[in-house]
Amino acid sequence: MATLERGFKTWAERTSSAIRNELSLPPHAPLDPKKLASVLGVRLATPKEFPGLPKDTSDQLLLRDPGGWSAVTLSVGGKSIVIYNPKHSHARQASDIAHELAHLILEHQPAKMVISLDGAMVMRSYNPEQEDEANWLAWCLLLPREALLQAKRKGMTTAEIAEAYGVNESVVDFRLGITGVRAFLARGSKKSGRWPV
Repeated sequence: MATLERGFKTWAERTSSAIRNELSLPPHAPLDPKKLASVLGVRLATPKEFPGLPKDTSDQLLLRDPGGWSAVTLSVGGKSIVIYNPKHSHARQASDIAHELAHLILEHQPAKMVISLDGAMVMRSYNPEQEDEANWLAWCLLLPREALLQAKRKGMTTAEIAEAYGVNESVVDFRLGITGVRAFLARGSKKSGRWPV
C-alpha cells in the first residue's frame, strides 16, 4: 500500500463513524454495504441484471473467468451503478462493494477505458493512490478501529470478528495490525495482566 496523505487515515475513521451515525448505528456496529449503497442512491447489480449484455460477455464474466474481476462502477444518466461479481463469497462481495462506494464518497475521478472496434479493452487508466484511499476507507467502513477494540476486549477471535462484520479473516488480521489495535492491547495486557479498558 502506497503512503497515504497525512491525516487521511484519521479522516477515514471519522468518516466511517459519521456514516454510522447517519445510519443510526453505534460506532462499533457492523455496516451492511448494500444498505449504505441504498442510502447513497447507488444501484447495485450483477451482470445477470443487464438483459442487453451479450451472452458471450456474460459467460466470460460468470462462467469462464469468474475470478478475474470484482466490481466496477458505471455512471448512467447521472446515476451510479455498481456491478459486482456474484460468484465471489459474501465477504468478498461486501469488500468489493464497499471499495466502489468509497471511490464515490471520495469523489475520485473514474478510470478511463478505451474499447477497440472489436470490443476488446485496449487501455485503462489506473491511479494507485486513489485505489489505496478507496481500500483504506472501505476497510474503515466495514471494520472501524473502535469495532476492533471492542471485539478484542470481548475476547473474540479473528474468525468470530470476520463473521460478525461480514469480512474475510485476512481483512481482520490486516486491520488489527495496521491500526495498532493488536500492539495497543498487547501493551495494556502486559502492564496490567488483563485487556485495557
